[in-house]
Amino acid sequence: MEIPKFDETFLPILEVLKDGKVLKSRELIEEVKKRFYSGLTENQLKQETKSGDLLIDNRIAWGKSYLKKGGYITFPQRGFVQITDKGKGHSATITVRDLENESSIFDFYKQEKNSIPNDSKNKVEISSPQDLIDEGFNRIEKEVKSELLQKLKSIDPYFFEKVVLRLLKKMGYGEFIETSKSNDGGIDGIINEDKLGLDKIYIQAKRFNEGKVREKDIRNFIGAMSGDTNKGVFVTTSEFDEKALEKARSAHHKIICIDGQKLVTLMHEFNVGIQVRTTYEIKQIDEDFFYEQ
Repeated sequence: MEIPKFDETFLPILEVLKDGKVLKSRELIEEVKKRFYSGLTENQLKQETKSGDLLIDNRIAWGKSYLKKGGYITFPQRGFVQITDKGKGHSATITVRDLENESSIFDFYKQEKNSIPNDSKNKVEISSPQDLIDEGFNRIEKEVKSELLQKLKSIDPYFFEKVVLRLLKKMGYGEFIETSKSNDGGIDGIINEDKLGLDKIYIQAKRFNEGKVREKDIRNFIGAMSGDTNKGVFVTTSEFDEKALEKARSAHHKIICIDGQKLVTLMHEFNVGIQVRTTYEIKQIDEDFFYEQ
């Protein structure tokens, strides 16, 4: 079962409200999920939008908002929902286009139609505004990560080691010590997890343009770790082959393997090597403001 698009929640919402009772918005969302989307997995139910809302709840909320604009439901008081006579007599199917034809509120769709490519019109019509925001956000994030990985593959290997150590420090793993570049035994840095240096993490950073990290590389890394630690992080711009991952999993040491994709994801999350270019504010109606009277 897939998470429903916001327009696919129209009929379930009206079905829950068809007896005419007034429900709290939260009760409506929970009842719609219980009766119509109980087949969703736990992971699906936990998926979030970029703003941090539960995705399924957000889709139902947008469905509720559009039905309100189309006159199918009403908000009798703050935080409550009720079906209208129009909603009770709804047709067997309701689409965004149906609501568009019934309400001038959707004129913004009509104004934009001529500028939207034909193959994108259907996608726009079945996507809530939040979906469109998230899609654009994801596209930009994907492009930034791709560019970031290419940049990492082209920088000086020694600077790449510094980048990795700075990232781990930004993630809260403590101060780092860069090892000597001659005869470092495969260790590029050491992180002291505590101020006294009682707990150490050894770091290996390998900047590869091609090829994968092999079992031999993991074995050499383990061999280079002294007896005062059993924790290591092996970072690469490339990937780990299966034997390398198996070697890391079966080692007596705790070895964390971070490949190129994971690396840029962490750099993106902790703002290492990137900067925030633009911030947008998404505003919504303050319902409390209109119920102070």
